[in-house]
Amino acid sequence: MLLSLVSRAGSVWSVGLEPGTPTLPPADSPYWLPPLGTPLEVSGPYRPPPTPYASGHRGIDLPAAPGELVHAPVGGVVSFVGQVADRHVLSVRVDSRTVVSFEPIEQADAALTEGAQVLPRQPLGIVAEGGHCLDECLHLGVRVDDEYVNPLRYFLGKPVLLPW
Repeated sequence: MLLSLVSRAGSVWSVGLEPGTPTLPPADSPYWLPPLGTPLEVSGPYRPPPTPYASGHRGIDLPAAPGELVHAPVGGVVSFVGQVADRHVLSVRVDSRTVVSFEPIEQADAALTEGAQVLPRQPLGIVAEGGHCLDECLHLGVRVDDEYVNPLRYFLGKPVLLPW
């Protein structure tokens, strides 16, 4: 089965829901690419907290094992590389309002320091151990104007069902 996604610009591409090689969105797509390959799989959904200081899940978890390569889903500028608590974190500022962060991640290239330019599909690092899902996932969070938002809005378009 294929799910067709329609971009805001009206271009259409298909993503396989069964094992196989899906078609990637075009380079000019407003949507981001899956950082671990395709299709995008989510093992832990976004669950916003009821208040800013309450517990919640401020991002999504992507199933991954330590050592898996992580690619930039979108271009931007590295805004943070380092440890937060017990986990390696890398953040990329996409634009003046939007930041995407990955954890746990060990950078693949020592040149990825704060201020370094990142291109879509560029290797960012490898999944490390640690974090809230131990050695089972890569956590991806997105902040817009310093508020966490559901990252899936950047990866998925409006589904369109195709005839059989």
